[in-house]
Amino acid sequence: MGSADVLQIAKTSFEEKFQASPTIAVCAPGRVNLIGEHTDYNDGFVFPMALELVTVIVGRKSDSDVCQLGTIAKGADEPLMISFPAPTPEKPLIPGKPSWANYVKGVIANFPGEIPTFDAMIATSVPLGGGLSSSASLEVATYTFLEKLTGKEQKDLKAKALACQKAEHDFAKMPCGIMDQFISVMGKKGNALLLDCRSMEAKLVPMTNPDLVVLVTNSNVRHELTGSEYPTRRKQCETAAAALGKPSLREATMAELEARKGKLEDVVFRRARHVIGEIQRTTEAAAAIEKEDYEKFGKLMVESHNSLRDDYEVSCEELDLLVKLAMEVDGVYGSRMTGGGFGGCTVTLVKKSSVDSLIKHIQDGYGNKATCLVTSPADGAKALSL
Repeated sequence: MGSADVLQIAKTSFEEKFQASPTIAVCAPGRVNLIGEHTDYNDGFVFPMALELVTVIVGRKSDSDVCQLGTIAKGADEPLMISFPAPTPEKPLIPGKPSWANYVKGVIANFPGEIPTFDAMIATSVPLGGGLSSSASLEVATYTFLEKLTGKEQKDLKAKALACQKAEHDFAKMPCGIMDQFISVMGKKGNALLLDCRSMEAKLVPMTNPDLVVLVTNSNVRHELTGSEYPTRRKQCETAAAALGKPSLREATMAELEARKGKLEDVVFRRARHVIGEIQRTTEAAAAIEKEDYEKFGKLMVESHNSLRDDYEVSCEELDLLVKLAMEVDGVYGSRMTGGGFGGCTVTLVKKSSVDSLIKHIQDGYGNKATCLVTSPADGAKALSL
């Protein structure tokens, strides 16, 4: 479902609810991370691309004294329609129920300047909880909507991404790294983005070979571990960095980690081994894409998956099966789990000529409950014409 379809759904829903036409429409994409998992909060490198899947927000300024906001996102918690007064310094917004609204409220709270009341409707083609960053696409779409609503466009894209990340930390209580918001803001069609999460410098890396496609496969399972496991992994990485006398695992080498092995709990050692190895794999992988060395890139993808499975322990049976099935097909360079883990999606780099046989092999081996998306790098957030 392309952005035009999502826009039409949002527009129709808005008109039904508010008996008026929206004047503003924006979208922001989800993302898939090609390699570099659980490195972002360790000051490492990540290598995402923006997807053709988007969150769309349509709306208009309101004459009432409240903001009215609705969603038609599949899987969002009730209620699907909320209203709240425009925040003031005396009465700021606070998180609450429903949880989907916290992403929007968090961005409003972190948007510079005063915000008028508005009516708005959200629609999305990014699956919720699928590891394709539906949350960041909602945050970045909200910020872009507020830019159009207030006429104040944020020229500093880094500041925009950081405001959206802060919204997730403060309102959704998820201590995420910076990758998802950055790629949703800065994505460019035909390019992946090598992002240094320490310096916040981003480099576009062309991926325009017409014989190459990226297949995102949604396992459509979600093991409810992410809430507790994510902060635990983060703490284990901090413990390892402190034991190595480093501000973050980005500063550590594999040799330094091996030298301290006896002083670290086995689980902490393995978490750090994944992160240090993954940071190196990510820079090597971006260089391989630049040279069009897809065999090398694919090999690094598989190494990344194995490390996430064995050392970081965030994979699951379903993801492992999807990777195994992908690697059995001729024309596949590499495959790995992507996102936080415990379900969600895999990402596979494959020759365009092999993609149909790959999808068939996955559906034969995994069953029809896997959904496959053939994609290439897309643009970041933008306004849409109504």
